[in-house]
Amino acid sequence: MKEFFKMVFATVVGILLFGIIMGLIGMMCLMGIVASGSSVKSVDKNSVMVLNLSGSLEERAEDNVFNQLWGMGGGSQIGLDDVLSSIKKAKDNEDIKGIYIEAGMFASDSYASLKAIRRALEDFRKSGKWVIAYADTYTQGAYYLASVADKVYLNPEGQLDWHGLAAEPMFFKDLMAKFGVKMQLAKVGTYKSAPEMFTEDHMSDANREQVSAYINGIWENILKDVSASRKISIDSLNAYADNLITFSDTKTLLQKKMIDGVLYTDEVKGVVKKQLNIKEDDNINQLTLFDMTTVKDEHGDEGEEIAVYYAYGDIVDGSGQSMMSQGHVIDAQVVCKDLDKLANDDNVKAVVLRVNSGGGSAYASEQIWRSMELLKKKKPVVVSMGGMAASGGYYISCGSQWIVSEPVTLTGSIGIFGMFPDASGLLKDKLGVKFDEVKTNKNSAFGTMSRPISDEEMSYLNTYIDRGYKLFRKRVADGRKLPVEEVEKVAQGRVWLGQDAFKHKLVDQLGSLDDAVAKAAQLAKLDKYHTEAYPGMPGFFEQLMEGTNKATGSYLDETVKATLGELYGPVMLLRDINNQHAIQARLPIVMNVR
Repeated sequence: MKEFFKMVFATVVGILLFGIIMGLIGMMCLMGIVASGSSVKSVDKNSVMVLNLSGSLEERAEDNVFNQLWGMGGGSQIGLDDVLSSIKKAKDNEDIKGIYIEAGMFASDSYASLKAIRRALEDFRKSGKWVIAYADTYTQGAYYLASVADKVYLNPEGQLDWHGLAAEPMFFKDLMAKFGVKMQLAKVGTYKSAPEMFTEDHMSDANREQVSAYINGIWENILKDVSASRKISIDSLNAYADNLITFSDTKTLLQKKMIDGVLYTDEVKGVVKKQLNIKEDDNINQLTLFDMTTVKDEHGDEGEEIAVYYAYGDIVDGSGQSMMSQGHVIDAQVVCKDLDKLANDDNVKAVVLRVNSGGGSAYASEQIWRSMELLKKKKPVVVSMGGMAASGGYYISCGSQWIVSEPVTLTGSIGIFGMFPDASGLLKDKLGVKFDEVKTNKNSAFGTMSRPISDEEMSYLNTYIDRGYKLFRKRVADGRKLPVEEVEKVAQGRVWLGQDAFKHKLVDQLGSLDDAVAKAAQLAKLDKYHTEAYPGMPGFFEQLMEGTNKATGSYLDETVKATLGELYGPVMLLRDINNQHAIQARLPIVMNVR
């Protein structure tokens, strides 16, 4: 027995020592990651920036510390902010001679974001530097970017996707009916199509009209840009898409001038070395996108500060109210506090609100609008629109002093709606649940699950929705300095491309985030300025202190999202519909443009 206790004690001591050693190793790894992430990258002479287009393009990349340590979570994210700032730094750095684009399975549903990157690459080339692109397979979005390069190469057995754009909205009315559930709708706006997913089985004529207008407008921009870069006529590019050149061999792609050559991966290195004027056995000095984010910006701290505040995702009132709990949200409770801090920060001379949102809670949008009004009383406020700034996204933008939009930004959608599920068929007919009722007043049971909303109750709701719409319309009229009657002509929930919104005076200028910053500097009368991004991204230890439960939750959420695909948004909406504000100002959950 004595020997047994000795062995047990020795085992316990061994486990403790092992735990301590592993803990120390873990801490050393953590410190190493933190140190590598915060160090400034030096640039060797005759270097090339490598832009790896693989993963999903987001407004800002939000890397999770637990993903880094344990490989958790979904696919990799590419931050638009990182890409644009890195291209700009590469342009200004005399030791960086060119950019090598390596395209992979790259996904983006925002051609406004792609256009911003393409514009930055064009500006890089105009500085006298070169861009080379290569891929085993080009997605249509990746090819749109790569087409700006001096040379576009493809694997001899590779593929180039070129098929045009299509929108294929999904409808769940009949599916819900199988479970005895139907959606009751109150809305204002002939073109307000977001609820159609749950209330119809096909597109309304008004929705078909607006979707046709904006996907054709986006495609025309793509054709114009690719035609100019590749010296291919727009008619030819349309013919290639009609004939699904996607499935053609590389000889045909060469003949049609879609690419400049076919190379294997090892051969493209020789092309880059030739551009750098180095020997075949020399190593290529490469800088990844992550490396570029740590390269010092020589002009980064000059002049006065202009704050760039990123507002992207669903607009919610409290993070727990997210419509679908997916990705980043614009939490009104947080944003209003942040804008108040910026208003009272004497170091901040102007603010650019970078908006990329299809909207959300009408109430939360109103609260952010109010904070914008208070902010612009103290300093200039300019809005830069990303992929979307529509419905609630336009609500929070319309009061700014100046609005800059990309030509293919989806904006407008001035209208609101309320959706209320009727599950009485499921409860009564499918599940056999019975209800009884005692009440003090005629409408005391409003909102009950035991029956549909009555005609009288719906009339009250419609009055409430109409009042919200008129308020939204007035906010636009006041902000844009337009008569209400003129706003009404472009409202009714109609979605506009930025280039069309400009014609209708819903935006002031077509351009980039840099253009918005320059306008803010002009309004603030600044000769020298630099930008600071807000809100600050959570640091390594901030994420660590939040605990593994949150990270695990994010991992599970990403797994469900990957499994359900485009069904994820609608499913999460139905799950969380009772936890959100009933009155919404937003675009459809799934735009489904491909």
